[in-house]
Order: sequence, then structure tokens, then C-alpha cells
Amino acid sequence: MLSFKSIITSAVLFASAYSFAGPGLADGAAKFVGNITTRGQVRSDFGTYWNQITAENECKWQSIEGSRGNYNFSGCDACYNWAKNNGGYFKFHALVWGSQYPNWLGNLSADDTKKAITDWFDRVKKQYPDLDMIDVVNEAIRTGNNQYHSGYNNTKIIQALGGDNNGDYTFVTTAFKMARERWPEAVLIYNDYNTVQWQKNEGIQLIQTIKKNGAPVDAYGLQAHDMMTQGGGAGGTGGGGGCLNINTLKSVLDEIWEKTQTPMFISEYDIGTDNDQTQKQCYQEQISLFMENEHVAGITLWGYIYGATWVTNGNSGIIKDGKDRAAMTWLKEYLASNKGVNTTGLLNGAEYVPPPPPPDPTPYKGVAAVLPGKIEAENYDEGGSRSAYSDDDSANQGDASVRADEGVDLVAGGTGVALGYTATDEWLVYTVNVATAGEYSVTANVSSGATSSGFKLQIDGQDAGIEVAVPQTGEDWSVYQVVDAGKVTLTAGPHVVKVVITGSNCNIDYLEFSNGTTTTPGDPLGLASNIQLDETSTLQHYYVFDTHGMRMGIISGYGFKATAELLKSSSDIKTSGVYFLRNRATGKMQAVRVVR
Repeated sequence: MLSFKSIITSAVLFASAYSFAGPGLADGAAKFVGNITTRGQVRSDFGTYWNQITAENECKWQSIEGSRGNYNFSGCDACYNWAKNNGGYFKFHALVWGSQYPNWLGNLSADDTKKAITDWFDRVKKQYPDLDMIDVVNEAIRTGNNQYHSGYNNTKIIQALGGDNNGDYTFVTTAFKMARERWPEAVLIYNDYNTVQWQKNEGIQLIQTIKKNGAPVDAYGLQAHDMMTQGGGAGGTGGGGGCLNINTLKSVLDEIWEKTQTPMFISEYDIGTDNDQTQKQCYQEQISLFMENEHVAGITLWGYIYGATWVTNGNSGIIKDGKDRAAMTWLKEYLASNKGVNTTGLLNGAEYVPPPPPPDPTPYKGVAAVLPGKIEAENYDEGGSRSAYSDDDSANQGDASVRADEGVDLVAGGTGVALGYTATDEWLVYTVNVATAGEYSVTANVSSGATSSGFKLQIDGQDAGIEVAVPQTGEDWSVYQVVDAGKVTLTAGPHVVKVVITGSNCNIDYLEFSNGTTTTPGDPLGLASNIQLDETSTLQHYYVFDTHGMRMGIISGYGFKATAELLKSSSDIKTSGVYFLRNRATGKMQAVRVVR
């Protein structure tokens, strides 16, 4: 039997491969439509409408362990047991949160807090060994001045779980690792508010950071309290305003997926207004989008009974005085009339054809950089965004004329063209060809007018152990300097070098890989020292390189001498200079001077 995690992954990635059978209006859909407890109770009509349940408060740490070591799971058990007994799905909310923690926690040292957290995780594991979904960490986005979306600074939770060093969210990563140890099959979720309208970028950056740090996060919970143009934000104010522009919402969902590659849950959806038509409009536009978006894995409404929800006057409820409000009427009609259509991967009744995966990157202009030698920053691979590079900007901000129609920010600088306007977690890949196996020293020509700039290298998808802190060269980014980056051992043959920005605002002109080969002016690769005549009566094939180590193509002839004459007369060589021929079969090389 497949785990819930496998079903979620399949539903998101493989276009409605599975359906959520069971109770509620969304029976048979490829994603659940759930709700929460009402004033601490699972109402008798819950299964009439919903097939997933989250406890509003009953599973929070404060509710369960009010006094240390004494656990009361009765309210949480009611939700868990409803799901088990009725074929629904249960989400545990939440393990780590900067609010609604036990009062006694604030008095503990960091070491005692770590023990308390560990005991809490272990006790929840004992009570619920087979959880479907878990909000592992709730509301931890940094909002500036070392503050967070919830009151983490009122306890030693951050310090107990490893700290938050310059915003690396180590404590969040630690919590996810602890959860994975205990629930290897559960869907582990990071959950937060205002992540659509106001802290979208901060939320994306948190997910990117914890994933980079090794957090086993399976999904991103968008609370979606911010679905109106006014009011409706976190804080329970409710109130007036219209629906968030649907095109804006579409764009945000696309951007979050593009930048995190993490399935999303709409985890606490509500529309707080007394205007029935406004509420219906928001549901109609937004719920249908969520149901039909291939990257949203499920929806949980945050209350359904008018007067008994957290927003002002409880006006986010969609059943009032026992009667359906317009939003509930629409929801029933939509889910009933779109059985088999309101599923992940199906849009407006037509079969959804997922976009093709990005192409594999290929060398720029078909010519891989040869090592030992230089990798010019502007010669990143071809293949486009998500294949050859990831750039946070939608357009090229640079002033260089090369590759101006692409999204990478290239600037005039250094020895000609450099990478500029970099942001943390952006990356570029370069296909290279290593001529000689061995240990290579790596240097980089860089500049930065800011502090904390830097990048690291990966080789063939693995960290190369090279991370460069780019020194600040003053406020003038035009001042470049060569810095030692470290050493790396490479085998002969093709490799893919990935440059990953670890600190924003570093300009990179080039990387140079050297293996100690003696070079001569005009021969930075040391090719001339390996020149050997190769006269033969058999047709031979040769790579052609310029003095920067860029492979320009292949030419064939009967030995070096004859092929050199062909190269000298070739119309493909536009510029005078020294070029190199390397026999593809033997590796022997010869320099050729071409005059134009």
C-alpha cells in the first residue's frame, strides 16, 4: 500500500495519478478539501463536507503538555480518530511554533529546551506513529531586526535547535531532521502566513535556505489568510476589500514553484467578510485555481461555521445559522459537477499536458571550455532558465551586449564581460573538458562593492569543497582582483561545473583552473609544451582551440603539417593569432600561427 507521502508526490508530479476517496465534497478528487475543529470539537456534520482534518488548537504543544511531563492528547485524538474511522486524512499542527507553547518552556535554558523539544517529539511519535502530514515548523520567517513571524525570541527554541546564524534557519533545518527520523513516511510541511502578498520573497528564501541546508521538507504550507486586497491578513481582522487579483495569485504560485520546486498546501484558507457575493467571488476564483493548479497538493479551510472562526465576528464561516452562504453553495456545486475534473493535472475539463522538463544544458556555441584553462563567466551553457542557469530576475539587468536576450545579468567589466547583479542561490552551469587528470588550483577574477559576497563550486552535482568569500573592493564594482579559490581533483574527460551564489552582489569575470603546466606567452594552457609532430598518411581528426582554451571546432587532414595549412586557409578563422590543434585519437598537440 502506498504511503500518503507517495500519493501526494504522485498527485503533484504525475498529474492526478491518484484520487482521495472517502467522505466529503471532494471524494474522488486528486487533492483533499479539508477543514478544522469548531471550538475544539469535531462536528457531527464534518464528514458531510470534508475529507481532511486539522485541529485548530488541540494538537498544539501548549494544549497537550500544559505542565511538563503531563500529556493530554484527548482533543488531538478526536481529530486523529475521526480521520482513521472515516477514511479521511489527518494533519498534525504543529510541532515547533513560536506561539502557543507551554508557559513553562520560557523559563528553561537552551540545553533544557532541547531536551523538552526532544521529549515532545518522542511523545507525539509514541501517540501517533503513522501520521499523514505534519506542520513541523510554523511561522518562522524573519521579518527584520532579528524578529520572526511568531515569538521565537521569547524562548530558547532557536538556540536549542542550533541557532539562526545570519538567517540560515539552522533551527528550522534541525526540527525537520528530527521529524524525519521519527516519521520517515509522513509529509513534512513548513507552514507560514502572508506568504502570497507581503512576505512572498521571504518565504521563498526560507524554503530555499532550509532545503540547501539539508532539511527534508516535503511541502510548503501557504496559510492563505491574505487572499483579499484589504483585510483578511494574518491577525484575524477580516473586514472589507475585494478578492486578490487572480492573475497575481496565479503568478505567485508559479513563482513559488519555479524557485522552490516544492509542492504547496493551501493550509488555512479563509475569506473574512459579511459580503456574501465577495466571499463567493473569492472562493470561485481562488478555490478553482487551487484545485486545478498542478503544484497544489491539498486545501484546508480554516473554519466553516459563521461566528465560530478566528476572524472578527467569525465572518469567514460559510454556513450561517444552519444555512449555506453563497460561497458554500458554489463550493458544493463546483466539487459535485467537476468530479474527475477538479483534480490535479486537469484544467477546465481538458486534459492537462505537463510542460516538458527543461532540456539538458549544452556547451555554449557547442564548444566546451578546456581545462587547464579559463571558464569565462559569460560562456555559461545553453539551455535556458532552470537548465543552464537560475536567475531571480525576469530580465537581464546587465549592460553587456552579449547574450542580452537571456535572463542572466552580464556586465561590462573585468577582462571584458562579467557576471553581475548576483543574488543568493542563483546558479550557472558550464560544461568543460578536462585534458589531463590531476589536482587543479582554482583562481577567480572577482569584484564586489558589498560585504558577505561569495559563491561555491559543484562538480557533476557534488560540492567541490570550494567556497569563495569575495573580498569587498570598495563601492566601485569595476575594481577586480584575482583570488585563490582552492584546489580540486578532476578526472580526464567532460564534466559540468556549477557556480552557486552563496552571498549576493559578487561580480565574477572568470575562473581559471591550473594544474601547474608551464605556460608561455600566448599559450595559457601550456599546449605548446606538448607539441609533437604527427605526420601520417592516414586521415586524422583534430580539435581546434584558441589561446583561451575555447574549442572552436574540428578539422581533418593528413597529419599536423597538412592540417595546419588547411587551418591557415580556413574561412572560419577570422582573427590573426596562435591556434592549437589536438589530435582526437592521440592527444598530441601543435601550435599554428594564423595571419589574417
